[in-house]
Amino acid sequence: MGPGETLSLAAVLVAVIAITGIVAGAYRSRLAFRQRELELKIELARVELETARAHPDPSPLEHRVRVLERIATDRARDLASQIDELAKPDPLLN
Repeated sequence: MGPGETLSLAAVLVAVIAITGIVAGAYRSRLAFRQRELELKIELARVELETARAHPDPSPLEHRVRVLERIATDRARDLASQIDELAKPDPLLN
């Protein structure tokens, strides 16, 4: 192997090492981004859980009263579909 071939091989090795470093850096950045994304999702779920615990779901009766209030105050909506919603049997009451 002559000096030209040795120099070419060294250049290729340097290029491979450089490309590997760039790809590894991009991968590390992607992992850091994904970790931060998951941390934020966990925080959001924690806040939603605390909110749900602080404000439990209304009872079926409260829900029906709220629907009736919307019907009485908002005439722009389809009144028939809202009345049909109230007419459906509630599995929680049965």
